[in-house]
Amino acid sequence: MAPEAAEDVPTGTCTPTFQGRLKLESFMFNAGATAVGPRRSPRISGTSSTAATPPVPSRISTSRSPSKRKALTPAASEDDDNDVSSTSTSITTPKPTTPSKRKRPRQNPSSGYAPPATYAHLSPLPDALAPNLLILFIGLNPGIQTARTGHAYAHPTNHFWRLLHTSGVTPRLCAPTEDRQMPARYALGLTNIVSRPSRNGAELSRHEMDAGVAILERKVRRWRPEVVCVVGKSIWESLWRVRHGGRAIKAGEFRYGWQDRGENMGLLEDEGDQEEEEREEGVVYDEDWKGARIFVASSTSGLAATLKPKEKEAIWRELGEWTEKRRAERAEAAAADSVETTAIVETD
Repeated sequence: MAPEAAEDVPTGTCTPTFQGRLKLESFMFNAGATAVGPRRSPRISGTSSTAATPPVPSRISTSRSPSKRKALTPAASEDDDNDVSSTSTSITTPKPTTPSKRKRPRQNPSSGYAPPATYAHLSPLPDALAPNLLILFIGLNPGIQTARTGHAYAHPTNHFWRLLHTSGVTPRLCAPTEDRQMPARYALGLTNIVSRPSRNGAELSRHEMDAGVAILERKVRRWRPEVVCVVGKSIWESLWRVRHGGRAIKAGEFRYGWQDRGENMGLLEDEGDQEEEEREEGVVYDEDWKGARIFVASSTSGLAATLKPKEKEAIWRELGEWTEKRRAERAEAAAADSVETTAIVETD
């Protein structure tokens, strides 16, 4: 069978090697898309366009329904905690605003005066006194821990016993339980300007501190220590106030360490005072005694942070140097007396 006649081809062009022409329009991007439609595989060319094109699944929306959007107000839309109704007729109630709570400053229950009845269940601390003392230490008053244990400067944060040792006042570190043995062992006495216990010095009144000065003077006159060590500035301020007619000590007048000999404690003002004390205490006053010299030391309380530890140690070291010297002199004197007594006995 003879082949079909080929179509007329213009001169100068190539003749296709296969029957029919290649329809390039079907392979061009977006070319003739409206005319011929989307290109499909020959196997499914007989199917309908509805079946060939699968339906586009509807996207699930997570946005709020129009009714909810309509119910939201601009103010409410900023707060995710607001409860919004699902119906368009619901009324949204704005979240009530709670006034911010201010933190109240912590108040120290012991920041002011406390009457004696507050700690009436605690016993006063007994004094540790004896004749021939090198130093009589005057503290403020017993703290709670001291009153409970019955021993001086018993609170763990108090540095009294440590400073006694590091300064040289005592040759070793002593414990609060040894307070009663201090006069016999090291010629050191202990007392306070106020006898009643309290949590801190702020719970004491100025009146009761000033009232304690006269009691201290009588104790010093009776036991006659060589030195009175005032443990804390506030105690010395009370002594000064009473001795100077109620006048407070000025900043330029205060100093730690040794005070002028005119401030010595235990001196009687007139013969009437001497006779009265002799009747009350049965002690014969020595008119040649010049009183006990005063040394003002820093407070040993852990709450006292006015001075640095190095500064406190320097103050106490001055007292320790004097104590070491006087203790050595007393030992030499005692040795000399012993030799003299032995010589007298051998002579007899």
